[in-house]
Amino acid sequence: MNTVRSSRRLVRRLLVLVVVMFGFGFALVPFYELMCQAFGLNGKTGGPYRGEQVVDDQRLVRVLFVSSNAAGMNWAFYPKASELRVHPGAVNEMIFVASNPDSRPMTAQAVPSVAPGRAAAWFHKTECFCFTQQVLQPGERIEMPVRFIIDRDLPGEVQQLTLAYTLFDITARQPPVAHVGKDGG
Repeated sequence: MNTVRSSRRLVRRLLVLVVVMFGFGFALVPFYELMCQAFGLNGKTGGPYRGEQVVDDQRLVRVLFVSSNAAGMNWAFYPKASELRVHPGAVNEMIFVASNPDSRPMTAQAVPSVAPGRAAAWFHKTECFCFTQQVLQPGERIEMPVRFIIDRDLPGEVQQLTLAYTLFDITARQPPVAHVGKDGG
């Protein structure tokens, strides 16, 4: 009888543990976003910007460029320069270089982040390689532009921004390509 009671208690505790772990899994994403917001990390940028700006020639903002590869991504991926000094309101461009050293075609997706996170609302991309997937053949090298505007309304205390890209290998997510022979099959 004592064994049955202890077994039931163990089952109840394990079920509670499973429910808590399941709830933690759902709470993890909002918690992560809250922590990033609190510490000024991982500012999300929006899609293409179509507004017009007046250039502020009296102010310069330093923009740093950082690139990294996610686990399993073996491409060479880097900006042509590590920083630019830009006037708010002006259209700027930075070129990122990517090359595929693999023996197979690969597809990649770049995910941007702006730091400090609170400044992301004033960082506008007008053109970006991160808007589309990049497919490179074996040994292929490409130069990918990002064109951006720092909004004139960027708070004065923000004198430096970092635009970081992480490159992910999404080749496995691509549907297989059917090869059709001369006989149609």
